[in-house]
Amino acid sequence: MSPGPVPPSALERRTLAAAQRGDEQAYQALVDPLRRELHAHCYRMLGSIHDADDAHQDALLRAWRSLARFEGRSSLRSWLYRLHTNTCLDLIARRKKHRVMPAEHGPAGSAVPGPGTPLAETVWIEPYPDERYVDEDALAGPDARYEQREGVELAFVAALQHLPARQRAVLIQCEVLGFSAKEVAAAIDTTVPAVNSALQRARATLDDLLPERTQQATLRSLGDGELQRMVGDYVTAWERGDVDGIVRMLSDEATLAMPPMPTWYRGEDVVIFLRDWAFSGRAYDAEGRRRVKVLPTRANGQPAFGTYSWDVERGAHLPTVLQVITLDGDRISEIMGFVSPGLFPSFGLPAELPA
Repeated sequence: MSPGPVPPSALERRTLAAAQRGDEQAYQALVDPLRRELHAHCYRMLGSIHDADDAHQDALLRAWRSLARFEGRSSLRSWLYRLHTNTCLDLIARRKKHRVMPAEHGPAGSAVPGPGTPLAETVWIEPYPDERYVDEDALAGPDARYEQREGVELAFVAALQHLPARQRAVLIQCEVLGFSAKEVAAAIDTTVPAVNSALQRARATLDDLLPERTQQATLRSLGDGELQRMVGDYVTAWERGDVDGIVRMLSDEATLAMPPMPTWYRGEDVVIFLRDWAFSGRAYDAEGRRRVKVLPTRANGQPAFGTYSWDVERGAHLPTVLQVITLDGDRISEIMGFVSPGLFPSFGLPAELPA
């Protein structure tokens, strides 16, 4: 069982009392240490950083408006998680459709005609800037089965979206946060047997959807030195337009997708796309120079890269695609290229790069 609430210190009691009297600065002092883990919780529930932003802000507003009624029968952290969970459940109920990866939307396509037209509606899971939001020091009970970074891996978040909303809430709170069944039952207004039943069904679903090995286990087996070498090789090959260099890094059945385009490729079609589209003459200037820059970053606990292409009118390299790669041993098994320049600020990536 997870430990009970830690009794608040005298300072925390004074700060809470001030916040309950309407002191906004005191309220911020209470919630600021918890913002990152609460935001990550919303992302796991919703699969979108933008939806997580909205839910997080809405839940904090709810907390501020109802703080005077908080009686301290649970910890403030548990109470805030309850508000965030129910805010996410409300949003899921309104949205109805869950977010997916392109491979879940339809079969692999041919790369010959190119990437096609993006979908108008927002259906895709979005990447998550773990260095900005995931809190390595966030507390989790001893019953947690997933570590912080495992809990935001693309495969894990994608699998979560297949769960009914309340099963999703139960599994995240029990398996990622380590809350007890009793705490979770109180959070979503149900019974302990109902929580245990939902958890059992959720575990069975995830066992069928998740890969055998997490990305964190793969990264640990590679070691920092090998990972840095791979990241450097990837950046160099992408900036030079070296198709062969990228292909040497891919597994045999590697996939490549580019949300919001629904088209995705596997195996030889990945090579065709790289050669005929991603690294084609459109990326070169009149002097034959490839005008692309790549900055390494981190997303979903995985290696990621912000790519920039030269814009003649602006006289600078502008954001184009945020790539998140998934590894299978020392090979890349998936390149997920989010063609959404608006994501770059969330990852601390610059709005443009010089020549």
